[in-house]
Amino acid sequence: MARPTPAQRRRKLRGLLGDLPPLARKISAHRTAEQRRGGYVLEKLLLDLSGLEAVPAYFIRPARGRGPWPAVLYNHSHGGRYDVGKEELLRGTDDLSAPPYAEELSRAGFAALAIDHWAFGGRCGRTESETFKEMLWRGRVMWGMMVYDSLRAIDYLAGRPDVDAGRLATLGMSMGSTMAWWVAALEKRIKVCVDICCLTDFEALIEARGLDGHGVYYYVPGLLKHFSTAGINELIAPRPHLALAGNHDRLTPPAGLDRIDAHLRRVYKAAGAADAWRLLRYDCGHVETKAMRAESIAFLKRWL
Repeated sequence: MARPTPAQRRRKLRGLLGDLPPLARKISAHRTAEQRRGGYVLEKLLLDLSGLEAVPAYFIRPARGRGPWPAVLYNHSHGGRYDVGKEELLRGTDDLSAPPYAEELSRAGFAALAIDHWAFGGRCGRTESETFKEMLWRGRVMWGMMVYDSLRAIDYLAGRPDVDAGRLATLGMSMGSTMAWWVAALEKRIKVCVDICCLTDFEALIEARGLDGHGVYYYVPGLLKHFSTAGINELIAPRPHLALAGNHDRLTPPAGLDRIDAHLRRVYKAAGAADAWRLLRYDCGHVETKAMRAESIAFLKRWL
C-alpha cells in the first residue's frame, strides 16, 4: 500500500480535531483602538473567526517604515494564567526572556498577531474544564477549536494589505509552542516555525508519567492511533523549523527529544534541507533563556 501523501496526512490530522466550523467562513474584524507604544503601533481587535464567539486580538506593526511586513502569529502560553492570553505578546511572563516579544519582533521589522484562545484573556468567562466538557458533548475537541482559531488567524493575517502573505511565521512558548508546530504542520502558508519548550514526544511523556503537566485542552481523542509527535512535525518539512528545549523541562522528556530530533534529521536530509531543521537544547527547565531568545530572532531574520 502506498504511503499517504502529506496532503492526505494533513486531512487525517485535521479530521481528528472534532466537528469544526467551515474554514471557508468569512472573517470579520472590528478595530476597537490603535495606540503608538514605543517602537510599535498596537491595534486592538475583535475578530469573528468561527461565528461562535468574538475573539479579542492584538496586531502590532513597526512604528517606523512601511509595509507590507513579514508577520508572525504569536501563540500565547498556558501556565494557569487564564487572565493573560494575548497580553503575553505585550507584557511577557516570568517564563519568557525580556523584553516582551512585541518589542523584540517590531524592532526586528516584523508585524505580529496574537489572539485570546478559548478560556483565556477576554474569553476566560468559563473555565478550561467547563469549556472542554461542553465541547466534548457537542462533538468538538477543545484543542481542535483552538487550532481552528489559529488557522483562521492566519487567514486574517494573510488578508491584511500591510502584511506580506508570502512571509508568515508562527512562534510560541509552552502551549504556544505546541500550537506553533500544529499550525505549521497543517498550514503550508507558514514559512517558518519556532517552538519554545514544548516539543513533547507523546509516548515519552506517558513513559515519564508527565500527562498531568498539561491541562485537558491538550488531549485529542484517538491521536496516538495515527500520529506521533515526530509524525506531525514531519509535515512541516522542508520548511525551516527551530525547536528550543530545556534539558530539565519535565514537559519535554530528553528521550523524546532524542527521538524527534533523529526522525526530523532524516526527513530534512532526505528533502535536501538539512540546515532548515534545528533542535537546540539548554541546561534549564521550562523557561526561555536569553540565548534562546537570540536564536529565535536570528532564525526568523534568516529564513523569513
